Amino acid sequence: MLAWQQIDTVLLDMDGTLIDLHFDNYFWQQLVPEQWGAARGLDLASAQQALAPVFAGVAGTLNWYCLDHWRRELGLDILALKRQIVDKIGWRQNAQAFLQALRASGRRCYLFTNAHPDSLALKLEQTGLDRYLDGLYSTHSFGVPKEEQTCWQALQQALAFDPARTLFIDDSLRILQAARQFGIGHLLGILAPDSQRPAQSLPGFAAIHHYTELLPDLQAAAGNA
Repeated sequence: MLAWQQIDTVLLDMDGTLIDLHFDNYFWQQLVPEQWGAARGLDLASAQQALAPVFAGVAGTLNWYCLDHWRRELGLDILALKRQIVDKIGWRQNAQAFLQALRASGRRCYLFTNAHPDSLALKLEQTGLDRYLDGLYSTHSFGVPKEEQTCWQALQQALAFDPARTLFIDDSLRILQAARQFGIGHLLGILAPDSQRPAQSLPGFAAIHHYTELLPDLQAAAGNA
């Protein structure tokens, strides 16, 4: 599926790509509406309905990913709420084996996430994800999300990678499209970012369900490194 001999650098999304998106989906679609609604005398369905346009209004912007924004907007301690359900933070199947194989192959490997630094720190605390990587980049340090071309330009300035020889893996169609626009040569989508929900469609992009689909070729590439 991937021409590993043409790939020097690997950029990886976190939520839905390496970490099961169930945690975030449960948090934003159930726990937050429950807490926000309880303070207003609303049941879960009513709170979800009221919050839907609020969430949609900032989708694709840095505010959507910003815990400080939602603390102000919703009047909730977002990080404290996340800590209440840390038991739901978990790896996607075979993600660790994939990362180990990447390291063994000698390729540069970086996290490139829209997650807020506080959310990123919580995931690292629970998973130790950083031990597999050469570096971690939150788009909050650039002031724009991965959906924007200026974010990719800032990352390239920081890392000095060759887009044509870079692999980027993400579960968002919009972000994969932005990466293609920037000129990333190798793109791969994740079809089932949430282990408890049906697979999604990512038209126009190669995509996988599980990392086992990549491991044989990657391990062979590592053996030839």
